[in-house]
Amino acid sequence: MATWSNFNLQNGASPLMEQLLFFHDHTLLILTMITILVAYIMSSLFFNPFTHRYLLEGQTIEIIWTILPAFTLIFIALPSLRLLYLLDESLDPMLTIKSVGHQWYWSYEYSDFQNMLEFDSYMIPYNEMNSNEFRLLDVDNRTILPMNTQIRMLITSADVIHSWTIPALGVKVDATPGRLNQISFFINRPGLFYGQCSEICGANHSFMPIVIESINMKTFISWLTNSSK
Repeated sequence: MATWSNFNLQNGASPLMEQLLFFHDHTLLILTMITILVAYIMSSLFFNPFTHRYLLEGQTIEIIWTILPAFTLIFIALPSLRLLYLLDESLDPMLTIKSVGHQWYWSYEYSDFQNMLEFDSYMIPYNEMNSNEFRLLDVDNRTILPMNTQIRMLITSADVIHSWTIPALGVKVDATPGRLNQISFFINRPGLFYGQCSEICGANHSFMPIVIESINMKTFISWLTNSSK
């Protein structure tokens, strides 16, 4: 939960999100160094009664403040391009699930199996919640997925543009009417991962959460067998 002692990105539950966290920390370190350097130079000039003539004009200082930003951009651009390649990489999925956005809930289809399983996922109203559930985040039917498995999500919408987003997995895909978008991810640990629609889609935009429950493959097959009966 977001508190003043936990004012940061969520812990990564997939290799892609871990890479995003590494890139965030890498870029933040560079920005911190730039901020400290610029603050030091500005403060020393501000409190200095004398002016160095070569600091205000001259070929040397022009070369320095042209080359330094160029190197800074290189140190940011190279990890960024690597990360974009990793996010765009498409691997052969072991499981494909289709998610359809509606005003204002999500529906899911497990179409890889002989007895296709489909269900709707609505937010649990506050007056029907248990004490261990989260307000505005828990749903009546969670999306059950196996961990340590390459999963492909096919995402579309039945009415307006929605966005299927799970921050802990580093996943954010637009659900567009008449179009089928896809994303691949790999969950590397069990747990509950919460998300919400990240595209303003109408009056109840903030009341269509997403809950993924990650379990091991044996438990997933058992759940799937019992749900298909």
